[in-house]
Amino acid sequence: MKTRFGGRVAAALGACLLVLASVPEAAAQARDKVVVASKIDTEGGLLGHMIALVLERQGIPVESRVQLGPTKVVRTALVSGEIDIYPEYTGNGAFFHGPEDDPAWKSAGSAYDKVKALDQEKHGLVWLDRAPANNTWLIALRGDVARRDKLATMEDFAKAAARPSTIKLAGSAEFVESPAALPSFERVYSFKLPRDQVVVLPGGDTAVTMRAAAQGVSGVNAAMVYGTDGAIAALDLVVMEDTKGAQIVYEPAPVVRAQVLQRYPAMGPALAKVFGSLSMTKLQALNARIAVEGRPARDVARTYLEQEGLLR
Repeated sequence: MKTRFGGRVAAALGACLLVLASVPEAAAQARDKVVVASKIDTEGGLLGHMIALVLERQGIPVESRVQLGPTKVVRTALVSGEIDIYPEYTGNGAFFHGPEDDPAWKSAGSAYDKVKALDQEKHGLVWLDRAPANNTWLIALRGDVARRDKLATMEDFAKAAARPSTIKLAGSAEFVESPAALPSFERVYSFKLPRDQVVVLPGGDTAVTMRAAAQGVSGVNAAMVYGTDGAIAALDLVVMEDTKGAQIVYEPAPVVRAQVLQRYPAMGPALAKVFGSLSMTKLQALNARIAVEGRPARDVARTYLEQEGLLR
């Protein structure tokens, strides 16, 4: 699961931000190591370790702060110079820079171009090449239901939702209530899922919503998911393709301070090969090795990079 732009515990987060914001740029420039960080979630750990391993193989001195914290903490650390590079998602540019309703954020190419230009201009941050994997909010159906009714896209889902009692969806309160989530799907695909066919589960953990759908808890057969969730295949869920772009696009890419990239320019092409290789299905499988099989994220990252010939 990836973390979107938002805090966890207000008091602790405020304290972290105060500390991070106090780090002077001069201290960052004086460091002899490149500080690699990531968000605290499974995919953040995987991608953060990939970045660190590639830089280490290039002979770049690395300090690892992988799985540092939620989005706000890690982003503030990068802008302030506390860290040097971490994997971020293009769609979070909508929250960093706004406006959230700009259609540019719902197209893979324009979302990347927009956040890349704005971060370069405002913060001296460089977005390296992105992965062709959209880790956005999506809806997945239990595999037997999807196969039986031949459901593969959100158009198919909308038609099924129009039939009484066909769909029962598990999601978080944010997913159900936020205009950018389920209501956006309903608006774009012209359907309205009766709220007595929606089960709101506490928190935003897709592992919980996916298990509810897979196990048929309280009749649930559909779930809020993120596109690259590792348990999707393991739980035999089928993601409904968002063919009309109802959701903001969240493709991961390394974001690095310009001064660091100038010092170590070879990191750009090396990381471009890594992230360019990461399709949605590959990320789902790699995340599953961590979240489902319990393997350490650094080991999963190293094995993948070695198998793909990306640690040469």
